[in-house]
Parts: sequence; structure tokens; C-alpha cells
Amino acid sequence: MPEPADVHFLETAATLVPSGAPAPPGALTGERCLELFDAQLGSRHLDLAARRLQAQGHGFYTIGSSGHEGNAAVAGALRPDDPALLHYRSGAFFLERARQVPGQNPLRDVLLGLVAAAEEPIAGGRHKVFGSRPLNVIPQTSTIASHLPRALGVAFAIERAARLGLDSPWPRDALTVCSFGDASANHSTATGAVNAAVNCGYQGLPLPLLFVCEDNGIGISVRTAPGWIHAAYGSRPGLAYFHADGCDLADAHAVAARAARWVRERRRPAFLHLRTVRLMGHAGSDVESSYRTPAEMASDLERDPLLQTARLLVDRGVATAKDIVGIYEAKRAEVTALAEKVARAPRLASAAEVMAPLRYTRPGGGAERAEGEPVTLAQAINRTLGDLLDERPGMLVFGEDVARKGGVYGVTRGLVKRAGAARVFDTILDEQSVLGLALGFGTAGLLPVPEIQYLAYLHNAADQIRGEAATLPFFSSGRYRNPMVVRIAGYAYQKGFGGHFHNDNAVAALRDIPGLVIASPSRPDDAAGMLRACADAAEREGRVCAMLEPIALYHARDLHEDGDGGWLAPAGGTVPIGRARTYGDGGDLTVVTFANGLRMSLRAARRLEAAGVRCRVVDLRWLAPLPAEDLLREARATGAVLVADETRRTGGVSEGVLTALADAGFRGRTARVTSEDSFIPLGDAAHHVLLSEAAIEEAARRLLTAPR
Repeated sequence: MPEPADVHFLETAATLVPSGAPAPPGALTGERCLELFDAQLGSRHLDLAARRLQAQGHGFYTIGSSGHEGNAAVAGALRPDDPALLHYRSGAFFLERARQVPGQNPLRDVLLGLVAAAEEPIAGGRHKVFGSRPLNVIPQTSTIASHLPRALGVAFAIERAARLGLDSPWPRDALTVCSFGDASANHSTATGAVNAAVNCGYQGLPLPLLFVCEDNGIGISVRTAPGWIHAAYGSRPGLAYFHADGCDLADAHAVAARAARWVRERRRPAFLHLRTVRLMGHAGSDVESSYRTPAEMASDLERDPLLQTARLLVDRGVATAKDIVGIYEAKRAEVTALAEKVARAPRLASAAEVMAPLRYTRPGGGAERAEGEPVTLAQAINRTLGDLLDERPGMLVFGEDVARKGGVYGVTRGLVKRAGAARVFDTILDEQSVLGLALGFGTAGLLPVPEIQYLAYLHNAADQIRGEAATLPFFSSGRYRNPMVVRIAGYAYQKGFGGHFHNDNAVAALRDIPGLVIASPSRPDDAAGMLRACADAAEREGRVCAMLEPIALYHARDLHEDGDGGWLAPAGGTVPIGRARTYGDGGDLTVVTFANGLRMSLRAARRLEAAGVRCRVVDLRWLAPLPAEDLLREARATGAVLVADETRRTGGVSEGVLTALADAGFRGRTARVTSEDSFIPLGDAAHHVLLSEAAIEEAARRLLTAPR
């Protein structure tokens, strides 16, 4: 069935005649109009081809750009070295950007994405995305504002790299452009990113970021209240506002050029409100007539940006109605021929091919121990951060309270004096913005080490790790990466300072993110070596690492008795990713644990050994990748494994440990003792739901005395 937008364009274009109105001063030249029209036509015919390919069983993606082709004017007003994070309706922008860079074949590239071809040059058949290294288009998937914090970070990174005298992928005077829809503008992630951008400007921090809201008035089937985008963003202090008719190429180009010039010269954020229409529905499966009236859809067809550009060309005497139809059909033929060639292109053929961007070098070998003054966990992390800052000029440490105060627990104390305020700085209280800055810094080739003050607050921004950080190398076949080491103060057992938000043991949101490294140190020497290992993996391989630091052990000094200094150790050395550490060589029981559980298990093991039970305690240290080989070796050494897990029984770490043993064919006795499936209450009530030394000891006795 013919698409109404296709039929309407051809019928109307064939009747166009010059209006006789003179071109306004400074108007687009005819040649420039034709260039932008070519991008608009290419985008429209890609949409039509997407639906044909799906109907033929060859295509997998039909969210199109029809009605949004005015964004070609935005690309035309920018430079190809301005980093771009694009809305999924940015086909014309992408094509116009590609025209500015020699040697590109964007029509074929997009079609390869539509059919999930393995040779597609950015995502390699993993998703249809607008992305390209040569075009400085950072790939995004079906973004619902989740890319805005990263855009904030990219814009910030351009300026911060220049201030530090470091190289960046983009010129010193580049600006960042980020496009999104009117429905996405209502998302809390969008409002938070805009707030953070305005806050930077308010503080006098340069931030060359152009927000482009492509407002078609509807999100899937839900209408945006008329006038809402202007009301919400049109008079925001510190945010320059520009409005253009995205269906009028000349107006869109003129206003976009003004907005870009404003951002580039002032290094401040601006908001370009581009009024568009949506043609052909949300996607190929969308029955638009079920929620829109015929009059509404007809009105949008009359505002078709391709028709408006065609009228402009006819009015300027650049083309006749017959020429317009001919150009339109020639582009259809070009796209159709390319689509036929790529329709049966080879796709990813195995799990190994799909997961190739997630594979990283996994260093082997044992840990190298440090020598020197014994210190606490907090001191070890502090000293290692300081050493890393000295060694790596592109490393930055930031988050809430990390600079002047030195962190709530003193872990970053003195670092701002040591490395300077440009490299160690406080952020606003918004975890999405903290991680967005990290995403931008990492994409710019720097080494960000953000701090999330408490594990509970990571959940406010987990998608910045899951949906943005972890997916970027996957959906760019490793061409883009965002290395980072996210330090997270977490877990429970704080004395005198409790409650759910300061004592959180929920790690399930992190454990299933593909490619994410999760470090969970317990002792000072391990913390130092693991932090260094994470920094190395991030800098050398682009890894995204999360380091879960047990708050209750930050300042611990003793292990068994007061004054024994059993929890102090020198800072330094290295700890290979994915390697466990074993304490003792008992042959009766292997206790597997991590974080606070290590200290409790060592204390429980001492009492068990006094009663004749010979134990060895295995500190996992890494929750991802799980040290499966070490785990299996130590399990087989005793034939009995108790997992002491301070996280929750459901979704906790013990599930993965026991599964790893089962998958490896371990047939010995196993049991687990965990915290309860509960949030953590205030005060002494927490002891009722958290793992304890007594519970570990009791579970060990029960396991060893149970009938085989």
C-alpha cells in the first residue's frame, strides 16, 4: 500500500509554480538549497526503503525521520568536527554531515544498519544507529533523553581538555550538538541535563552545548501540550532560546546558524526549538489512525518539509515542478538499488561475533604485594588516587564533596591541593550529571574517576552505566569508548549512621551489565592494587569499571582484637582483574566471601578452627568478572563451600557463585548464608536482616554436619 506521504508529495510537487516573491536578503543560495534538499530526499527514501525491507523480511527497523528532515539545516549550520549526539529521527542531519566529509557512503551505511548487516560500519549489525568516527557522530540507540548527560560531558570535556593542555578529538572552538524529541524533553534525565548545563553557565564555567528539540507535538501516541516546550524552555535564565520552523528550510538554517554562532562564540548552552511534524507514524508497526484524526494527519502532510523545500527551489527559479519530481524519483531509484544490494548482506553469525566488542584482555599472574607503612582502606585509596593523578595527566576525580571537603569519609582529602581544581572538583548533587560528565570525559580520551557518594544513589542514575557507558563500545564495534572508574561508597554495617540510603547492599543492578568490571575490595592493599588495575583497564582498553568500597571498613584498623592492627596493610602493588585471594589452607571448609564478609568470615574462621574445623577463606575481590577458576580450585581443595554473602538472598552475589560452581561441575557440598531480602532499617534493627559473624559460623557447622 503506498505511503500517503509519498503520494501526497508527488501529487503536490507536480503542481508547483513560482510564487513571484523575491528572495529575502541573505537567503540560502540555490546551490545550497539543492545540497540540503538532497539530504532531505535521501532521508525520506531511506524511510520508505526501511518499510519495504521489513515487508520483504529483510529489514528490522522502521522508526523513521519523515517530517524531521529540516534537521539537515542544523547539520548545514555546523561543522563536521562538532561532536553530535543525535535523535533517532536525524536521518537528514546524518546525510548532510556526511556530504561535508569526503569518501562517505551514508545511504548504504544506513541501509546496512536497517538489515542488521555485519559489515555496517559503526554497529556492525548490532543495532541501527546514527554514528560515525569520521563524522564525529557519537552513536546513540533509541534514546529517550539518556544521551543528554553524555552530551553535557562532551561539551564540558572540550573546554576542560583545553584548559589542561591535553589533546581532544575535537578542536578548541568546537561545540557539541544534542538532538531529541519533545516527548523526551519531559524526561527527568533531560531536565536534569539542561539544569546542569545552565548551572555551569551560572558558575562561569564554559559549556558549548546546543540542545536541539525537534518538536513534532507527539510521543508515540501521546500528545505534547501545545506550547509546552516554549513555556518550559523559552525563558529559562542562562539558557539562550532560539525558535525555528523545521518545515521551512530557509528559516531553520538561518536560526540554526545564529544559535550555533551564539554557542561557539560565547561557550554557553543554547536551546534550539525546531518545530517539525511526524509523517508515516512512529514506526512501521504503528497504526496512527487509531489515535490521530484524519484532519491532523492531513495537516501534517501539508507541512511536509520536503514540499516546503521544493516550493523554495521553484520560487528561486532553481528547479521546475517537473525537475522536482525527477530529482525525487532519481533519489528513490538510487536508494532502491542500494537496498536491493544490501538486503541479503551477511549478518552476525555467532554469539562470539555479537559479543566481540565486549571481549577484553584478561591479565593473568599473581598479585604483586606492596611494602611500606601499613594504612587503612581509606588511606590506601587516597594514596593510590594521588599517585594515579601524578602519573596520568588526563585523569580527573570529581563528585559530590570530593574536593574541598575531601569526601564524606575523607577518602579524597588533599587531592585537590595535590592535582589542582581543574582535575579534582565538586559537582552538583545529581548522579546522572556526575556520570554524564564521566561519559563525556571518557569519550574525549580522558580518564574520569567519578564518585557516587552512596550505593543507594547510584540507582538514580544506573542507566548512565547500563544504557550509555556499557553499550557505547558494543554499538560502535569498539570505535567509540568511554573509559571510567566509578568509585561507589557502599554496603552496610556503618555504626551510628544507618538507614537504607546510607547502608545499601543491592548490587543486582550492576552485576548483569555486559562488560562491566566490578571491583569489591576489602583490605587496604587489595583496594590500592584493584584501583590501579581498574585505571589501567580503563585507560588501555576503554573498560567501564565500578569500584564498590565498603564504608564500614574505610577506617578499620583491627581484625581480631582491639589494637592488633590486623586490618592495616601497605598501599600499592597490583591485583589482576578477575583473580581471588585466599587466606589459610584448611582442608575442611572453603568460605567464599567479599567486602565486609571477608572480615566477618576471617573472625568466624578463627573460632571454627579453635573447635577443630580447618578453614580457608576466599575473598572474591571481583564480582565481575567473577574469579571462577580460583573459586573452583579452592572449592575442590575442601569439597565443601559456604558462601557468606552480605548482599540480599535474591539477586545477590551468592547466586552467581553457586551457579559458577555448578556450571563447572563441582559436586561437593554447598550452602550459602546471606542478608535478608529486606531494605536496611535504622539503628540496631539492621542487625536482624544483615549477615553476621554468628550466622556464618552457624551455617558452617550446619553444612559440615548435615547428612551427605
